[in-house]
Amino acid sequence: MKKGSILPLLERFFTEYLPSSKGVSSNTLKAYQYAFRLLFAYFSDEKGIQPDKVTFELLGGGAVDSFLAYLEEQRHCTVKTRNLRRAALMAFAKYAADKDFTESMSFYTAMVKIPKKKEPKNASIKYFTKEEVCIILSAPNANTLTGQRDITLLSVLYATGARAQELCDITIKDISFSDPTRIKLTGKGNKSRIVTIPQNCTVLLKGYMKSRGFCSNDPGIQNRHLFSSRTNEHMSISCVEGIVRKYLVACRQEHPDKFLEKGYSPHSFRHSIAVHMLEAGDSLVTIKAFLGHASIVTTTIYAQVTPELANKYLDERGKPIPEKNVEASPKPLAQALPFLYK
Repeated sequence: MKKGSILPLLERFFTEYLPSSKGVSSNTLKAYQYAFRLLFAYFSDEKGIQPDKVTFELLGGGAVDSFLAYLEEQRHCTVKTRNLRRAALMAFAKYAADKDFTESMSFYTAMVKIPKKKEPKNASIKYFTKEEVCIILSAPNANTLTGQRDITLLSVLYATGARAQELCDITIKDISFSDPTRIKLTGKGNKSRIVTIPQNCTVLLKGYMKSRGFCSNDPGIQNRHLFSSRTNEHMSISCVEGIVRKYLVACRQEHPDKFLEKGYSPHSFRHSIAVHMLEAGDSLVTIKAFLGHASIVTTTIYAQVTPELANKYLDERGKPIPEKNVEASPKPLAQALPFLYK
């Protein structure tokens, strides 16, 4: 192993510091691992430099700038994705500087000089990561009637991919507690679609309806709206916006490293479930039907949001893709860097 190699510290960063000392989520750990897998694949495939030859001196000599440019220009990553990769490198640079400042000084100095790149206005949709969804769904106080309504509302908003108006318009007769639970949504042009929700959302929904005295079989309340405000039986879009805004403020205070975008709205939950479906391998055609888009062209925005992840999942399924992907032949790197592939 070449003198100044980053591997000893990097392994401790992933096996000890992040999971134990820092206690990061599994999603964050995986995102950081993937960033470094890309980095080592870049050095190996583009520069002919093997993992044990990657040194702090190399990283401090302009290699990181070249890598980030490669992500945007060759892998066609969005600015948001580029910034996420930079964040992973910056986290390691800080850790390395704390453990061995003399050896890692050039790398740390180089990272400090690389700013977070500003995303073009309106260039990206605003969506939550899976971890952020979990955080915001945990924010309401489920021991109060208002909190119980809010956690159910946010959960249904995410699980159904409903537009804010579609959510407001849900009535008791639109809900079918079959297996799985189905909810009828009426969208633009008075077009309806039926979506299924997962079991955890069903449990919340049943508990909420029971607390409100809503019996799905009672013919007298079939036209009652599922969600109401203090003043109106039929909740308004502005009320939904206020609920989302309320919990975002609280979540940002408790998690300053999360919810970094500006302009989140109830529609962000719809964007989020679409992106997460894409990440899970669902086709754009499936997502189009789920969201009720009139044209597949509208749905393709989600492929543009996460082209890297789309390619990753396509590759895992053995389907041909036009772009060379780092995951296509990971064995040599996986053997040299097992801590990045756990």
